[in-house]
Amino acid sequence: MGMLKEFKDFAMKGNLVDIAVGFVMGAAFKQVVTSFTGGIISPLIGLLFNANFKDLKLILKEGQANDAGEVVGEVAMLYGEFFTYVIDFIIVAFVMFMVVKGINKMKKKEEPAPEAPKGPSQEELLVEIRDLLKK
Repeated sequence: MGMLKEFKDFAMKGNLVDIAVGFVMGAAFKQVVTSFTGGIISPLIGLLFNANFKDLKLILKEGQANDAGEVVGEVAMLYGEFFTYVIDFIIVAFVMFMVVKGINKMKKKEEPAPEAPKGPSQEELLVEIRDLLKK
């Protein structure tokens, strides 16, 4: 029963909820970034190569065209698609960095608790009580 209570305490602190919300927002944001990269960035970079950037590949083994006009048996390294995903990752990582930085900046800095008033120590009080009892 102790582990269940500990998990409930953990979940209710907000840590689990924060993680879940961040995960959902990150997944949704990734779709926006993928659309941005595929629809805007890739065509601009593709202008440099005179090809669709995502379709760039290094053909290692030529394939044969079949009756339907499709290439069969081709072996290729799809480096254009890889670079597109790297660009997606860099954009998402940078935006997440900026979000976390902004949240940390908005958090209130905890003010230190005021110090307890200075007074006589416990030993000094005991000595004073002893002396009063002696009288």
